[in-house]
Amino acid sequence: MREGGEALTQFPGECRGSNPKGGKMDRERASQAKGTPDGTPEGPPLVAVCQLTSTDDVDTNLRECEDLVCRASVRGARAVFLPEASDFLCGSGSQASGLTQGLDGPIVQAFRDMARRHGVWLSVGVHERGPTWSEDGRVYNSHLLLDEHGEVRAVYRKTHLFDVDLPGVVRLKESDYTLPGPCIAPPTATPIGMVGLGICYDVRFPEFSQRLRQSGAEVLTYPSAFTLTTGMAHWEPLLRARAIETQCYVVAAAQAGRHSTPRGSAPAPRVSFGHGVVVDPWGCVVAQCGHGNSLALAEVDTGLVRNVRSSMPVHEHRRHDLY
Repeated sequence: MREGGEALTQFPGECRGSNPKGGKMDRERASQAKGTPDGTPEGPPLVAVCQLTSTDDVDTNLRECEDLVCRASVRGARAVFLPEASDFLCGSGSQASGLTQGLDGPIVQAFRDMARRHGVWLSVGVHERGPTWSEDGRVYNSHLLLDEHGEVRAVYRKTHLFDVDLPGVVRLKESDYTLPGPCIAPPTATPIGMVGLGICYDVRFPEFSQRLRQSGAEVLTYPSAFTLTTGMAHWEPLLRARAIETQCYVVAAAQAGRHSTPRGSAPAPRVSFGHGVVVDPWGCVVAQCGHGNSLALAEVDTGLVRNVRSSMPVHEHRRHDLY
């Protein structure tokens, strides 16, 4: 599946593939998403899941994000999902700290302007200065949800920090420079349904997604920057599992590829797995990005969410007296 993938709108049944050439199907969907001439909406809204290769060049990253948001809007998306760390990815915690701004800074303002200019809801991962940033340089890994007017409707700060050491493969210790978020953000009402916010590593904790489901989420979103090693092994199984067990859509925008060129004695550049996807509540991958900076479209049908949940009411079957 690749850019312009066709969304699944049936249940139960086989997972259907994408329309690999896009074209007419995308134009028809864009027309439906924008509505009829008298303004009456037709069909489920479209979302765009995006893939990006952020570097330490903030201005270039913002231009790439703007291009993706523009392309998604032109094709009829009501909501656009950008990856974790869409503002920048760099080789060290100290460099990241130096580039990080507050939520009132020009980076977030640029994303607010994008949402307003293109008339879309925008989910985006950014770095945010923590309360002790001026003393220790530590930051939050934050996920913002902006409405079509560019207003910040929700902020979630990553609660599970990625500390991993696979000898000879990958070593990352996010807690060296990142503060854990204090809470889970409640789901937010949007044109595509109730959206619950996570970030990357949060997808490995089923209790997290269940809390969002219990709070009313119909769509879960995990902007991410999975490593090659963990992505090849776990990316799609984790996302499909979260969709199946919560009976939610899962939208996972992804960082992809090589993020910077080593300078001098700097460590080798980080490489991310990519494969941004949308998974429906039956667990089918209904859209997937191609290589590099790209996007894919999918319908998000809350009627399908209700159908899946009523046909298989696992939420009501949970044994709260036992676990």
